[in-house]
Amino acid sequence: MTRLIVIGGGPGGTAAAIRAAQLGARVTLIERAEIGGNCTNRACVPVEALMSTARLLSQLGAAGCHGIQVSEVSFDLAQAVARKDQVVEEVRMGIEGLLLANEVQVVKGTARLTGPRTVEVDGQLLEGDAIVIATGFVPAKPPIEGVDQEGVITPAEALSLTEVPPRLLVIGGGPPQVALASLFQCFGSQVTLVEADRRLLPGEDEEIRQRMGVAFRERGIEVLTGATVSSIQRRGDELVATVVGRRGEREVAADRVLVAERVPDIAGLGLEEAGVETKEGHIAVDERMRTSSPTVYAVGDAAGGRFSYEATAGGIVAAENAVGGDSRLDLNQVPRCIYCLPEAAAVGLTQEEAEGAGYEVKVSVIPFALNARAMAMGEPVGSIKIVAEARYGKILGVHIIGPWATELIDQAVLAIRMEALAEDLAEAVAGHPALAESRQEAGRDLLGKALYVPKW
Repeated sequence: MTRLIVIGGGPGGTAAAIRAAQLGARVTLIERAEIGGNCTNRACVPVEALMSTARLLSQLGAAGCHGIQVSEVSFDLAQAVARKDQVVEEVRMGIEGLLLANEVQVVKGTARLTGPRTVEVDGQLLEGDAIVIATGFVPAKPPIEGVDQEGVITPAEALSLTEVPPRLLVIGGGPPQVALASLFQCFGSQVTLVEADRRLLPGEDEEIRQRMGVAFRERGIEVLTGATVSSIQRRGDELVATVVGRRGEREVAADRVLVAERVPDIAGLGLEEAGVETKEGHIAVDERMRTSSPTVYAVGDAAGGRFSYEATAGGIVAAENAVGGDSRLDLNQVPRCIYCLPEAAAVGLTQEEAEGAGYEVKVSVIPFALNARAMAMGEPVGSIKIVAEARYGKILGVHIIGPWATELIDQAVLAIRMEALAEDLAEAVAGHPALAESRQEAGRDLLGKALYVPKW
């Protein structure tokens, strides 16, 4: 029987533990804080719990268009946060129950590797045949003068606020930042977002980046791109940030400043003692999630990942390989889901990446403004963009911004995994009215068969 030690009880660690137990391994999982890790307790689940509140508030704002008269709407953030905490507790208890049902031994404490097969936990030495490191991330603050001022908060702290800050400054335009910017804008904050790159969401396709910036500005979020924060000062009851941009310097006053940077939580793990190498601040792994030490695996943020579901997929791969299998994780098939208003999601290559890789590409962009269901929902903002190889129509990437993009991307993940062609997307019949019709129309458009794209 394989003895597996898992360090970290977040999505990657619990997936590795449960999968290994299913395969007959004797599993010990070490967690120093709460089961569920950052995702369940301080990130993904809390964000979605509060985002459901934000969506409802947004819908109430449009109730009049549907003939629904709402005389007065009041919002109690403390009550919304209490609901969020309840959701978090229920999810966490569910995970704890799954570990118990699969006979995973859970050890509370701080782990440190003492060799390629041994781990010390608060003075207790554990030995296994393999080790999976799934320690997640820790928040980090950027090198900005005054960033340690009271009122400069992390995402976890933002998600526990019980009063809506009248003015919120968000530093950065990545997925965590845009999520919290849109969340607090819905709650009533006057939000300013500062991003050093020329558009929001660096690394994503230009279609998503451009449309997200427009959508944010239309919702009343001030978006300052090509800009950085050089300092933060406290002046009485407010924080004042100096923002340096293309047009020089300006000051932005706020009641709270959000910084959402993070780094892999691998400090003090004893990686050198186990022969585990790092690169660019994270543990180096191959597609089997194996490190430079053959008996040690790493997944999720610890291995340079960004998303909890990537950690889950990596945890399954690591567990299967730890018990003698030969599983691999193809990162090109892992979606990138951005939970904000509007939602965005992507999988595969951006148009720029595909062209840079030498592909001759064909591209289709179908706006949701042409989609009957999006119109009926009152959410016509956004689009579906498909990037395909020009000769045979192989799908290289799909990029969605708009209603329920994080659900619609599932079809695209399956298409890329199955090496689908444009004709497959065009001939897979969608219901009507349905958001998925835009996927089918994009497939038809790649073939020159679009039915509902206006000819100007």
